[in-house]
Amino acid sequence: MREMTKKSLSEAFAGESQAHMRYLIFAQKAREEGFENVARLFEAIAFAEFVHARNHLEALELVGETKENLQTAINGEKFEVDEMYPAYNAIAELQNEGRAKRSIKYAIEAEKIHAALYSKAKQAVEEGKDVEVGDIYICEICGYTSESLPERCPICGATKDKFKKF
Repeated sequence: MREMTKKSLSEAFAGESQAHMRYLIFAQKAREEGFENVARLFEAIAFAEFVHARNHLEALELVGETKENLQTAINGEKFEVDEMYPAYNAIAELQNEGRAKRSIKYAIEAEKIHAALYSKAKQAVEEGKDVEVGDIYICEICGYTSESLPERCPICGATKDKFKKF
């Protein structure tokens, strides 16, 4: 693929990905405010944005076999923990942005766990097996991820009723 097309599709992927997430968050807010049909509209269009993002990523030939995808995920999580979020945190610290610092702290701690879980999955796939994993619990406040439901989130202190089971 020529460089200008690659750059354009990469930017389009980023934009569609952000729209997908933004609309899901908007849907959650609409549902909390009692606007069920508005929530469904946001969710439906969020799915369309997901389809666009998927098509762009596939056109960029950035979807590989599962083992490769896991390594890409591991690399991304480690980049966030080791480089991206520490740099962002330094800026938030410099500018005394408390909410940003808290959000970044939550993300760093959760991303460490994500990298470990992806590494476990990659090892299994390399052995020709699916990963052994039971229920997965995600804290809806900070993103802490665990294979068991804690009484309280070890990152943000949320109670177990704030966890979503997958």
